[in-house]
Amino acid sequence: MNNQAAENAADMSELSGKYLTFHLGDEGYGLEILKVQEIIGMLEITKIPQTPNYVKGVINLRGKVIPVIDLRLKFGMPEQELTRKTCIIVVQVQKSDTALIIGIVVDEVSEVLNISGEQIEAAPSLGMQVNTHFILGMAKTESAVKILLDIDKVLSAEEMNALTRASG
Repeated sequence: MNNQAAENAADMSELSGKYLTFHLGDEGYGLEILKVQEIIGMLEITKIPQTPNYVKGVINLRGKVIPVIDLRLKFGMPEQELTRKTCIIVVQVQKSDTALIIGIVVDEVSEVLNISGEQIEAAPSLGMQVNTHFILGMAKTESAVKILLDIDKVLSAEEMNALTRASG
């Protein structure tokens, strides 16, 4: 094994752990379970004017105002009708010294998987035009490949600041 391959293997072993898996359409994704605060059914979302289309608005969760984003729209997928399986995953996002609790709308939550470093490969390079910096890696499970997300990098610092202002 050359040095680059050894470094990549070491990096991937650091990613091993428990991941909450979910679906957006036919695609499977995973989030580090430690980032997940809770999973809730769809609540009434208060829309906020002049926000990007992927910002659905805010919810009142036990007295806390939490911004909600639709990952489908953030990832450039078509909007989809809500189903009884559609839910909000409440996560803590960290950007430098700022922590923000946000809700992310997903089509369906699947399960919690224990993923080892051997099951994870680096995200493929898709060229300069495709931004993949928010992908931790690709996990090979028994049934499919799951895209492991770095939820801290899904939103840019500017987008985080806008969400912080929007949620008051």
